[in-house]
Amino acid sequence: MPKLRILSIVFMLMFVFGIMSATWAQSGPVMYFCEKYDKGETGISDRFTTGYITVIVICKHALGLTDVTIQFDKYNIKTGNFEYYKDFPYTISPDMDFIYFEGNDLSFDEPGIYRVFLLNEKRKTVTSALIEIVSK
Repeated sequence: MPKLRILSIVFMLMFVFGIMSATWAQSGPVMYFCEKYDKGETGISDRFTTGYITVIVICKHALGLTDVTIQFDKYNIKTGNFEYYKDFPYTISPDMDFIYFEGNDLSFDEPGIYRVFLLNEKRKTVTSALIEIVSK
């Protein structure tokens, strides 16, 4: 009987710590996409047609970054891997906790599945998200 109690306690602790780690998952920066940003997001989605998009990054605290890069990696169905597609350097203010990246640069020219990264000055991942691009 004591073994059953110990096992129950261990499973309960695993469950509680599992919930706590799931709660902390969104405490870092989150990336998402929209058609455009003008005092608010228009057309939030993870599926767009070829062309320009806006990348949004939001965090509960200041990111503390100055030189960042948005990088696109495209999924290669033949190899089953993501491969570098293109990137875009930006300079931001360290106190920013909400950033939107848009412009004539951020375009997806080919349909496919892409992994989009926000990289810091050392090219380490700050946050990332997946996006699907389809033909117009």
